[in-house]
Amino acid sequence: DVPPTLVSFALAPGKASLALSPEFKKSGSNVSLVEIPRDADQLPDFETLKQIAEQLHVLNKAGKLLSLHHVGQAGLAAALAKMAFGNNIGFSGNPKFIPGEWITERYFSFLIEHTEELPSSLGSTLIGQTTAKPTLILNGESHHLSDLQQAWTGTLEPIYPTQPDSSASPSNLNDFAVQPSPSKIQNPKSKISRPKVVIPSFPGTNSEYDSAKAFRQAGADADILVFRNLTAKHIDESIKALAEQISKSQILMFPGGFSAGDEPDGSAKFIATIIRNPRVSDAIMDLLKNRDGLILGICNGFQALIKTGLVPYGEIREPQPDAPTLVHNSIGRHISCYTNTRIVSTLSPWLAKSVLGDIHSVPVSHGEGKFHASADVIAALAASGQIATQYVDATGSPSMDIAINPNGSVGAIEGITSPCGKVFGKMAHTERAGTSVAINIPGNKHQPIFEAGVAWFA
Repeated sequence: DVPPTLVSFALAPGKASLALSPEFKKSGSNVSLVEIPRDADQLPDFETLKQIAEQLHVLNKAGKLLSLHHVGQAGLAAALAKMAFGNNIGFSGNPKFIPGEWITERYFSFLIEHTEELPSSLGSTLIGQTTAKPTLILNGESHHLSDLQQAWTGTLEPIYPTQPDSSASPSNLNDFAVQPSPSKIQNPKSKISRPKVVIPSFPGTNSEYDSAKAFRQAGADADILVFRNLTAKHIDESIKALAEQISKSQILMFPGGFSAGDEPDGSAKFIATIIRNPRVSDAIMDLLKNRDGLILGICNGFQALIKTGLVPYGEIREPQPDAPTLVHNSIGRHISCYTNTRIVSTLSPWLAKSVLGDIHSVPVSHGEGKFHASADVIAALAASGQIATQYVDATGSPSMDIAINPNGSVGAIEGITSPCGKVFGKMAHTERAGTSVAINIPGNKHQPIFEAGVAWFA
């Protein structure tokens, strides 16, 4: 059987990237080139461009296209290679193409992967077919995709590393899955049909709208509180407003972003300083201890929770040398990709709608998200069911491979909770999901932590 299609940038909604028509199981799918005429100044015929774009849209909506990619300056060879890298399938080019045609710039041109014949009105040219063998064959020369990808990424590897220093990556890895057991956590005494959520937005926060939307879709009333810091008066007023909002809410959520420019050697220090303010800290502890409230922190919010002790201790503490923390990613720079995470424990209200072993495909975007803790601390967290989620491969196995555990977290740990389970911190952006988001990336992207948080009060 032919492997998955080339990387698709325009799959029809709901169409799986693995789907190939039965008649193409052996021969692969066709790849055609569609070019837009250009004038003497190399500008495209915009009327033709609009007509072609409309036809491609109609074909895509009807499920006639497997993948589509704009070619651009580097030419066909580079575009085909990048498409093939995504799913590790090969391509065999039309031998009628002369060598120079594969590397000529082709702005306003499109590569179309298809199984059915394209309309003649597109003026397409068949340039080759996909192959089961992971090679790129052009002009009779065959190159393995792994060699091409190494050449492509290797040039800038010393400057922008994609692989960590192996000596700096701990190899110890455990399966922390906690078998279901009766939770000691009791639902709030007071039932609330639409709990209130306060989401403070600090300078540099960038996920407040997605977070508010996720909570509203789950049935909560979510308010974004903008924390102002231009003057001392603004800061004092914001602290007072935040404390008051927390006292009126059932859920406090610290969203992701880059607060205070993602301060070096300790992201979320600004948020942590605000949390430690007596008025805010009193309101937070009252929410947890006396009102059965919940707290969630994602990415930058997780950094704030772990630096104040809300995870893993469930209370605001001064920093301790042996406390878990989040440090710079193993590759020493920002990462942005999708990764698989597995539910390891369901002993938290936030995970009440998840099943042990559930795997979710969730985006990550951070420069300082590597979970670090001693072996003794990790063992204690595992024993109490506080390790909530791990980075895993498609089969659910945790790994230190950077393709699976992108920041190099010890134990492949992605999220942890407080002992009571009411505080949950995690790195991956669960809130960045939607029916049309990342439709070409396989996996279950809906992680029901927002629904679980809201249902906790029902």
